[in-house]
Amino acid sequence: DAPLMNVPGRTHAVEIFYTPEPEKDYLEAAIRTVIQIHMCEEGEGDVLLFLTGQEEIEESCKRIKREVDNLGPDVGDLKCIPLYSTLPPNLQQRIFEAAPATKANGAVGRKVVVSTNIAETSLTIDGVVFVIDPGFAKQKVYNPRIRVESLLVSPISKASAQQRAGRAGRTRPGKCFRLYTEKAYKTEMQENTYPEILRSNLGMVVLQLKKLGIHDLVHFDFMDPPAPETLMRALELLNYLNALDDDGEMTDLGSIMAEFPLDPQLSKMLTASCDYNCSNEILSIAAMLSVPQCFVRPNEQKKAADDAKMRFAHIDGDHLTLLNVYHAFKQNHDDPNWCYENFINFRSLKSADDVRQQLSRIMDRFNLKRVSTDFTSREYYINIRKALISGYFMQV
Repeated sequence: DAPLMNVPGRTHAVEIFYTPEPEKDYLEAAIRTVIQIHMCEEGEGDVLLFLTGQEEIEESCKRIKREVDNLGPDVGDLKCIPLYSTLPPNLQQRIFEAAPATKANGAVGRKVVVSTNIAETSLTIDGVVFVIDPGFAKQKVYNPRIRVESLLVSPISKASAQQRAGRAGRTRPGKCFRLYTEKAYKTEMQENTYPEILRSNLGMVVLQLKKLGIHDLVHFDFMDPPAPETLMRALELLNYLNALDDDGEMTDLGSIMAEFPLDPQLSKMLTASCDYNCSNEILSIAAMLSVPQCFVRPNEQKKAADDAKMRFAHIDGDHLTLLNVYHAFKQNHDDPNWCYENFINFRSLKSADDVRQQLSRIMDRFNLKRVSTDFTSREYYINIRKALISGYFMQV
């Protein structure tokens, strides 16, 4: 009996163009299209180019700038601005800067925002008239057989393509250049993006359903039912972690793990850390794994950023490297300037601090002791590795 609400919105007309043939290299085609728009379109208007990830975006910005510089002084100025989720907030704000002014000879200045699909729905950039859509995005995919999540470059859906095109018509009529054929759009693209529940590790979902007393998972009324194999693999995982017994019933440990807003492997690692006298360290590692990438690698300072990262690197792997970063951050009193000097994302570290406090409160609620092995002891790193393995032994 929910009421049906209709919220009218106004969008301007968007003219859509397709390529006559499939593009062999969508990155090359995208850069070429940016240059053609800048040189051939007479009216003002900024450009929004969708790419799949940070490396592609930084590389294309560098190449676009180089190409425009080679065109000579008679061509209008072009400001190229990257946008992706791990970019520091002050650099993300650059997308709202004004485009370069028109030159005395009438050459139009433009702004080009090169973005991941974060710009599909999250924000509106005033001044965008031209959208370039290569038709790809990174999507999270989970392989239940090897229990590994990965980000894969995949074709987008028709719904995403329409959303991208709509970015050009927010404030005035625009144009969308799709770097794929009309036939591919009509016959090869899916109508909608696969729901995330069909592409994710269901360990946490199954644990929460068990906590709610739902036992018949195969016949549970999911909006988008996942594959039975994915559900069975999740049950198997929880049994191996001792969150469920052999009859599929939740154990005492499982009921504690279900309280943590973490993947089951992480929550098992956290509960086991008390037995190895390293729960303070595992709290920090779990918090760091729960926030976006903390290392910043600006395109023009890659070597300096890599050198800074090596100062935190630990021979035993990424988990202990993240622990070193968090300890150094706290030793420097959460100083944003220290983060800037060491190419660390301050926002990620502050988020990790908040997550750590939240996890600490949950541990306190269940009287899970927060302890550390003496740093000078040879057992210090051994105990941390034992706790890590207790959650991730199936990845060995």
